[in-house]
Amino acid sequence: MADVSVVGPEAGEAIQIGPTRVRILEDGTVTEHRLGMAEITLPPHTDGPPQHRHARHDEGFYVVSGTARFTVGTTGYDAPAGTLVMVPPGAPHTFANPTGEVTVLLNTFTPDLYVQYFRDLRAMIAAGQPVDGASIAATMRRYATEPATESGTDG
Repeated sequence: MADVSVVGPEAGEAIQIGPTRVRILEDGTVTEHRLGMAEITLPPHTDGPPQHRHARHDEGFYVVSGTARFTVGTTGYDAPAGTLVMVPPGAPHTFANPTGEVTVLLNTFTPDLYVQYFRDLRAMIAAGQPVDGASIAATMRRYATEPATESGTDG
C-alpha cells in the first residue's frame, strides 16, 4: 500500500520571498511528480510575480481567504475567498493582493515542475544574489516559463 502524506498547519517547507510566504505542501514526491501544491500568503498591498506564461504545466489557485487580483493579459479579475482560478499553459498571468487584509492562496502545479522555482529563489536570497526582474526571468526560464509584457504579449 502506498504511503499517505499528511501535512499539518505548521508543517511543509516554508520559503520567504520578500513579504510573500510560500509553504510547499507537496513537492511531487508523493504524487510521482504529477502534482505540486503550495500555500501562498500575501500580506496586504503585495504584488505577486511579473506576468508570465508556463509552457509545460497548468497552474491552479484557490483563494482560501482574503481577495486576490488576477491579471490575465490585460484583463483583471478580483477573486474573493472561495474562488478557483485555473491557468492553462500559455496563458499570461500574475496575481496580487490589492486589499488591506492578508490573502491566502492554495496553488497547484500540474505536473510539479514549478516547485523548484521557489526553492531556487530562496537559494538566491540566501546567497545574497539580486532578486530582480532579470534574475527572476532567468530562473523562470529554467522551468519552461517565460515573462510576458504588461500588454500580455511576449517581450
